[in-house]
Amino acid sequence: METKHKEISISEFFEKNRHLLGYDNKSRALLTVVKECVDNSLDAAEEARILPDIYVKVKEIAPEKFEILVRDNGPGIVRQQIPKVFGKLLYGDKFHRLKQSRGEQGIGVSGAVLYAQLTTGEATEIKSSIGDGKTHYYKIKIDVKKNEPIIIEDKVIEEEKWHGVEVKFIVEGIYREHKQSILEYLKLTAVSNPHAHIIFDSPSGIIEFKRGTENLPKEPKEIKPHLYGVEIGVLTRMLYETRERKIVNFFIKEFTRIGRKTAKQICEKAGIDPNKKPKQLTNDEIRNIVNAVKDVKLLNPPLDCLSPMGEELMESGLKKEFNPEFVSSVTRQPAVYRGWPFQVEAALAYGGSITQSKILRFANRVPLLYQQGECAITKSISEIDWKRYGLENEIEKEPIIILVHVASIWVPFTSESKEAIASYPVIIKEIKLAVQECLRKLSLHLSGKRKIIGMEKRRKLFEKYVDEIANAIEELTGYKKEKVKEMLLKIIERKSTIGEKNGNGEEVEGNRSEDFR
Repeated sequence: METKHKEISISEFFEKNRHLLGYDNKSRALLTVVKECVDNSLDAAEEARILPDIYVKVKEIAPEKFEILVRDNGPGIVRQQIPKVFGKLLYGDKFHRLKQSRGEQGIGVSGAVLYAQLTTGEATEIKSSIGDGKTHYYKIKIDVKKNEPIIIEDKVIEEEKWHGVEVKFIVEGIYREHKQSILEYLKLTAVSNPHAHIIFDSPSGIIEFKRGTENLPKEPKEIKPHLYGVEIGVLTRMLYETRERKIVNFFIKEFTRIGRKTAKQICEKAGIDPNKKPKQLTNDEIRNIVNAVKDVKLLNPPLDCLSPMGEELMESGLKKEFNPEFVSSVTRQPAVYRGWPFQVEAALAYGGSITQSKILRFANRVPLLYQQGECAITKSISEIDWKRYGLENEIEKEPIIILVHVASIWVPFTSESKEAIASYPVIIKEIKLAVQECLRKLSLHLSGKRKIIGMEKRRKLFEKYVDEIANAIEELTGYKKEKVKEMLLKIIERKSTIGEKNGNGEEVEGNRSEDFR
């Protein structure tokens, strides 16, 4: 048995477990390939402060066999990095950077290369230029045993200056246009990234998502971990890896928003000498530090590491796409899970052209289309008592769209396919609070709407008997019924007026009519 034990590479593992990367069926596989490329294009362009222009082509070249081409105008990839970026899993520049980005693991686009060679045996073609007049062309496969690129072709093409990346895959798949399709993904990507111009050359025709703004989103800055939520194992590793010679300096240098006074307070509560060397701490002392942090008031993580969509963008996106009668939104203050800062945003659209309920999930501006039932967003929304806000207890019966965006320097996805967010209690809490704040605004709107309906019913009830009252008054007083009817209708009109405000800014039912005699 001992002779049968051997090491496997990460590429070999995902070759057998491709479903973990989002390639569990042929329809979803096409979406995953496009999604990984578009996410990389948006990240690269934004980091280089370039307004993204992205071209996506999906062409069926044989039954259940597709050519997928994605081209962008980003900064390009330098020649020596191209084989590693596309031909080596767990290779990238985002895993250790603590700032918001779409890619995190270094698996996405290389996973697409692996899927292409696994299903069709075709190599992936890559063109890249950094704008120097030289285009580097590669045909690449992956050596799954070694997790290394196999370069089939490598050449330099002299042509006009351009910058960007073009990738072409030949993959197995099925193209459908439904709520979890490439078209839906690109539509929602355009909503959450209005600064991007996207052209989709689909089997059904060309669809263009025009740029809605010339302003790039705020560039997130890299930060250090936050001490709240750091687990014992992570803290132990950091203590043994640090170059700091004193524990007090370790807190100041290795974590965000920790000053000398706070660092000393943590040491005091943990019963540790502030000048002790980090590497000399025992397991019990490390555990005391984790417990002491819970009793120390720390500043919230800085906002500059995150780039939220913003309330205005969320509302304008919902209005443009769904034409609702009511929209509300909220951006929560940042919170922390496991030492990573995150921020939750929510928006709500109700009525109008909306005929059924829908939940729109986003993580770092990327739409999440699959695994809805496993996602913290869905679970948070399902725990809300809708009746408190004047809605049906079953949200499926309401004409409502709920948008939730989680922005973080490290989104805790449930799997490598990055389709669902893990249900950490603090994330669940923040999502519920954000959605509930939007629902409170909706509740006020619905209350006013019900008041208007009630007043309208009351008005119609009075109008129903105007003729009879006018006739009766004419018989009793001799006053002409036409004049009586006119005055009665005027009173009803004034009494039915709502939404006017008095001198104190308070809403009143309406102006009282003069006494009728």
